[in-house]
Amino acid sequence: MRSKPIFLLSGLGVVLAIVSAVIFSQEPKAQPPVFNPAANPYGKGIYANGIIESEQNQGENVTIYPEVSGPVTAVMVREGAAVRKGDLLLTIDESVQRATAEQQASQAAAAVALLRELKAQPRKETLDVASAQVESAKASLKSAQDSLSKLDRSYQLAPQSVSLDALDTARNAQKVAAANLDVVQRQYDLTRAGAWVYDIQNQEAQAQALAKAASAAEALLAKYAIRAPADGTVLAVQAGVGSYVSPQGAYGSYTQGYGPLIVMGTPGGKLAVRAFVDEILVHRLPEGGTTQATLFVRGTDVRIPLSFERIQPYVSPKIELSDQRQERVDVRVLPVIFRFEAPKGITLYPGQLVDVYIAEK
Repeated sequence: MRSKPIFLLSGLGVVLAIVSAVIFSQEPKAQPPVFNPAANPYGKGIYANGIIESEQNQGENVTIYPEVSGPVTAVMVREGAAVRKGDLLLTIDESVQRATAEQQASQAAAAVALLRELKAQPRKETLDVASAQVESAKASLKSAQDSLSKLDRSYQLAPQSVSLDALDTARNAQKVAAANLDVVQRQYDLTRAGAWVYDIQNQEAQAQALAKAASAAEALLAKYAIRAPADGTVLAVQAGVGSYVSPQGAYGSYTQGYGPLIVMGTPGGKLAVRAFVDEILVHRLPEGGTTQATLFVRGTDVRIPLSFERIQPYVSPKIELSDQRQERVDVRVLPVIFRFEAPKGITLYPGQLVDVYIAEK
C-alpha cells in the first residue's frame, strides 16, 4: 500500500521532465531589430563608430575644470545658452581665500609703509632730540671741567685744602662727561645719516616679496569665478549650487565618476563627427582631400554627407565611447574628424553616437 504513492510521484516526475525537455529544446524566435542597421553606401567602404561633437578648429569640445576646490555658490548660465569670452559662468565659495588675500595685501602695505619710513629718515623731531642730548652732554662736560679746575687750583695753592680723594673723583667725573659727549655726538651723527642703505635694501626686498604674495593671492581669488574661455555655447552644466567641486571636476550622481563642471561647444551650434577607424583598416583610407564619408543616424533612415576636416595623427587605444575599456587585447583606432550640416527637421546633439562609412581609396 505504501509503494503505490511512491510509484505515482515517480511517474509524475518523469512526465514533468519530458515536458520540460520539450519546452526548453524549442529555439525562441529571433526578435526583429529595433531599427535596420546602416547599409554600406559605397562599393568599398570602411565602417567606423562615430560620436558627434561641436566643431572645433583643434581638439574636442571645451571641458572646463576648476583650479580650486569648494562648494558652488552660484551658476549663472543654462545649458544651451550662448556666451562670450569672459562671461561669468559659475562661482565657488571664496570666503577663505578672500580673507587670505586681504591679509596678504595688508602685510604688503605695512612693508611699503616701513620702507617709506626708512627712506624718510632722519625725522626732524628725532634729530632735534639727538641735538639736545649733545648740548646736554656738552654742558655736563663743561660743569665737570669747571669743578676739576677749581679743585686743581685750590690744591696748587694749599694742598691741605683739598683731599686727594675729592680731586680723583672730579677727574673721573670729567672723563665720564667727555666719554658721554662722544657717545651722544656719535649717536647724533648716526641719526643725521638716516637709515642704513642695507636696511633699506632689505626692506625693499621684503616689500617686493609681500607684494608678489598679495598678487598671487589675488590671482588665486579670481579663479573662484569660472569664466568662459572663448565664445561658444554651453552644452552641459555638471554641478549645481551647493555641489562640492575640485580640480578633478564634479562628481556625477549618474556616471558615478568625476567630470568637467561645464562643457562648451562652438557658437552657432556647428557640428562635427569624430570617427574611430580600426588600425587594421587605416591603410585603406583615401587621401584626406578626396575622402568621402556618410553619417547614419541610428534608429532612423537619415543619412548625411560629411566633409573631411582633418585626421588626428595619433593612433590611440580603442575604448568604448562610454570610456570603459572592453577589449582583452590592445586594439587601437585612428580618429578622423568630419564636419557636416544637419538637415532641416533633424535634431542632433553633441555626444550622440552615429555610424560612419568612409569610401576606400
